[in-house]
Amino acid sequence: MTFKLEIKNVSKIFGPRPRKHLRHLEDGLTKEEFFKKTGHTVGIRNVSFEVEEGELFVIMGLSGSGKSTLIRCINLLNEPTAGSILVDGEDITKYNTHELQEFRQNKIAMVFQNFGLFSHMTVSENVGYGLEIRKIPSKEQVEIIKTSIETVGLKGWEDKYPDELSGGMQQRVGLARALANDPDILLMDEPFSALDPLNRSEMQLELLELQQKLKKTIIFITHDVNEAFKMGNRVAVMKDGQFEQISTPLDILKNPANAYIKEFIKDIDRTKFIQAGNIMMEPGTEIYMEDSLRTVIDKLQINGFERSYVINQKKEVQGIVSLDDALLALETGKELIHIMKNDYETVASVVYIQDLLDQSINSRYPLAIVENDKLVGVLPKEKILASLV
Repeated sequence: MTFKLEIKNVSKIFGPRPRKHLRHLEDGLTKEEFFKKTGHTVGIRNVSFEVEEGELFVIMGLSGSGKSTLIRCINLLNEPTAGSILVDGEDITKYNTHELQEFRQNKIAMVFQNFGLFSHMTVSENVGYGLEIRKIPSKEQVEIIKTSIETVGLKGWEDKYPDELSGGMQQRVGLARALANDPDILLMDEPFSALDPLNRSEMQLELLELQQKLKKTIIFITHDVNEAFKMGNRVAVMKDGQFEQISTPLDILKNPANAYIKEFIKDIDRTKFIQAGNIMMEPGTEIYMEDSLRTVIDKLQINGFERSYVINQKKEVQGIVSLDDALLALETGKELIHIMKNDYETVASVVYIQDLLDQSINSRYPLAIVENDKLVGVLPKEKILASLV
């Protein structure tokens, strides 16, 4: 597989002679012990990971964990002490000054926590700053600025100055400025942490919606576990300059790598991150509208089911039937269609647990999980409860 970004054994040591002390990274010293022994500070140590094109990759960690140091290595604002950083297969740590300038202007952009706007410039001027540096023709600049501003929902605010905008709007300007250069890779260093909870939630949603359209490769830094799990296709948990675990949010919830990860995620609201499709069970047996009652009974008894959903040839749910009702109907000569119940609940596989709890509580039967109207699984109450532990 070809990756958009590859980080290979990257370490960063701060101090006057960092390379001299690289060998001590293997001594198993804590950051404090390393500083006491060498007089140098470990930022990150021997970090490796890959990011696919179009992936939103989150690096999560507490203050001082090394996450901001790492993201600044990716665009070489911090020069790694050791290791390689490959973008589209090219090691950018070997770039000369001109190549690095071209890379920063054309392939990568950064959105900062404190917005980083020029107070004396209007929204349009801030958004177009990078285009001006790149000497993009004025007519083309106008179109790019217009499109970028509309993309982040700031149409009508083009001539306003930063101090006339809310925090959320200022961050939209920062995002528009980054997008205006059409970078392959977008670095976002705690971009929403300075916002109030409402604006923060809105910006998270807007970024996810934008990402569905733009498919940028995004490296997103946060200290907030809920934000990390909401935003990331995959999440890397960082501690003391190293990764403790890299995986999908669901896998981290289900399979924490160690005690530190367990502690980190212990207070997370799992209902916000687990989808019905993640924990559903197989339907078990397929009962079709055309099946005879004898066939229905055989299928249920052979598979050990008390009941099952009934589907048509398109696998769309038509009802639910129980073994007891089928046995009774066989004696009285009724057909399947006469004994099916329709007081069941269907839920899309992408619905989060928090949004289906009421349906599950009120339903007499396991939820029918559907994709494109087709039955793909069932979800009993006990599976939902087990997923929350």
